[in-house]
This record gives sequence, C-alpha cells and structure tokens, in this order.
Amino acid sequence: MSFVNDIYLSRKPLGGFVAIGLAWSAYFAQMPVIKSGVDASDGAYGIAVLWASFGAVAAMWLAPLAANRAGRYAVPVGIALIMVGIMGAGMVPTLWGLAIMLVLLSGGSGIVDVLINAEVADIEAQTDRSLMNLNHGLYSLSYAASAIVVGALREAGWTPVEVFSALMALFVLLMWTTTGRSVELDDKEILPDGVRLPSGLIWLAGIVIFFAFLTEAASESWSALHIERGLGGSAQQGALGPAMLGLMMGVGRLSGHAVARYVPEVTLMVICCLITAAGLVGAALAPTVLVALLSFSVAGLGVSVVGPLTLAIAGRSVPKSIRLAVISRVSVLGYGAFFFGPPLMGLISEGYSLSTSFLTVAVVIAVVAVTLVPLLGRYRRIRVEV
Repeated sequence: MSFVNDIYLSRKPLGGFVAIGLAWSAYFAQMPVIKSGVDASDGAYGIAVLWASFGAVAAMWLAPLAANRAGRYAVPVGIALIMVGIMGAGMVPTLWGLAIMLVLLSGGSGIVDVLINAEVADIEAQTDRSLMNLNHGLYSLSYAASAIVVGALREAGWTPVEVFSALMALFVLLMWTTTGRSVELDDKEILPDGVRLPSGLIWLAGIVIFFAFLTEAASESWSALHIERGLGGSAQQGALGPAMLGLMMGVGRLSGHAVARYVPEVTLMVICCLITAAGLVGAALAPTVLVALLSFSVAGLGVSVVGPLTLAIAGRSVPKSIRLAVISRVSVLGYGAFFFGPPLMGLISEGYSLSTSFLTVAVVIAVVAVTLVPLLGRYRRIRVEV
C-alpha cells in the first residue's frame, strides 16, 4: 500500500517523467533512420545536437520563469513543446531542420525536468517520504517499454512519422495528468531573500550528477547505432540497446532505496560507478550483439542510482528553507549532460571510433568514483548551515 500511496503522492510530476522517457526513447530508438534521413555524418550530427543543447540549457535556467508565468500549466506547456519537437524530428528532411526540432524537444524536456524534480522535492518535504528513486525508476521503465515497442514497430516497417503520431495521444493524456500540483504547497519563493546558497555543495553534487547523466545519455543515444552499424545488428536488436539500459536502470532505481538501507550511500555510489565503467568497456569491446546488450544492461544497472542518491544527499545536507533552491540548481547542472553527451560521443566517434567514445566515458565515470563521490560524502556527514 505504501508503494501505491507513493505513486499517488507523486502522480503529477510522474506524468512528466513518463513523457520525457517516452519521447527520448522513441527518438533514440529511431536515431539511425532519422540520422540517415537527413544524410548527416557522425560529426555533423553531433554538432547539430550540440547547437540544440544551448537552447535546452537556457530553457532549464528559464524554468522558474515558466512556472511563474504559466503556473499550474507550466509542465503541460513543456510537454507540448516536446510533442512539436519530436513530431518535427520525424518529418524534416534536412540537418538544420532537425537541429531546430531538437531545440524544441530538448527545451521542452529541460523545462519539464527541472519543474518535476523540484516538485518531487516539495512533496518529499511535505510528506517525509522518499520519492526521488521511485520517480526516476518509473521514468527508466517507461523509457525501456517505449524502446521495445518502437523497435518492434520499426521492424514491422513503421516510419518515424507514424510512430511519433501514435505517441501524440499519450502526450495529450500526460498533459492533462500533469496539470496542477500533487499536494498543496505554501505560496513562497524558491529562495528566501538574503540567503546565500552553499555553492560548494551545489557544484560538487551537480558535477557528480552531470557525469552520471553523461554516461546515461551517451549510452542511450548511441547504443542503437553501435549495435546496428558496429556489430551488424538488426533494427530491433539496435532498439534493444537503449531498452535494456533503461530497463536495468528502472530495476536498479526501484531497488536502490532498499539496498541503501544496508550499504552506505557513498560506498554504494562508488561501487555502482565502477560497475558502470566495466559495463561500458564491455559494450565498447563486445564481439557480438548479445555481449553488447548484456554490457549495456550492466552499465544501466550501475549508473541507475548515482543521480537520485546525489540529489538525496544534497537535499538532506541543507536546511529545509533552501532545500528546493539547492535541488533546483543541482538539477540544472546535472541535466545539461543529456544535451552535451550525445554531441561529445559524435565528435569522438568522428575522430576515432564509436567504441573509443564508450571507452572514454568509462574512464571518466571511473575517475568520478574515486575522486568526486568521496568528497560528496563529506556533506552527508556534515549538515550545511545558512
């Protein structure tokens, strides 16, 4: 019953998590055919996505303004931008047109992401329930389910436009479910006047989440192409790359709260980062499609809890009066990885190979495990005062 109650408490932001999961999974599962349709090289495609990323990051910073202007309709407006962007991505015939559509898709996702994470933090503060892992876990499961369905539709001959058109009804439903808020909250500013935020904690937590999400974004956006082009897999096998990653991330996040009761959070994060690195190395060097899929599954299981646990540590390390402001800023820093990760992979792939891209990310997440995560543990033991 507590699980059902937790879903009910977070039902409004949960719709936003599902919308983002469905949209990006459907896009990445069809990325090879969309990329081929605009006749773009790895490097050119990566640059186009990088250009779109700047608009997305700007949208994240403007998310509070969107909340002030649109009020209870802010998240549905963000989902509407996602709808326009993803539909356009399947229709445009040129790379610059795709870049514009990705600006809308990424910008809408950025606005929704910041607002729903802030709302989950609000609900946690109001109800004293741990909900971050649950919401991120259900995002991952929706991502995996979407990838599997889209892969099957691609195998059956569906075009991106047909797939995205079928998703429109779901997006309209999610716009309705995300209108308003899950609980009644005090009408107050996110940051009280005259209060200075702990910049050290914000930057450290934000960088840890950035590299965790960089790993996730790199695997999500390029695993299908790695399996299809590098290992000769079919379209359905390619779609299983992001699907298995998302599925194992969902499993890891839903079980992360229970495991954290027995293993110190920082220790768990270090172990999971190293597991992630091992999974990416396995995927980069995989001789067969099956080995690559198993490796992406290991990577997804490992990286799954790093972001939510970092947000939890950051939230518990500050007084309630600034908790929402801290989580909001940490989220903005971290979620930028979803937009810089794919173009970084494309540029490395253009200069060397896609396998080299995965090996590079593996090294980065291993370094984070032995350097930044232990530093973050200091804030878990010492409460930041203002």
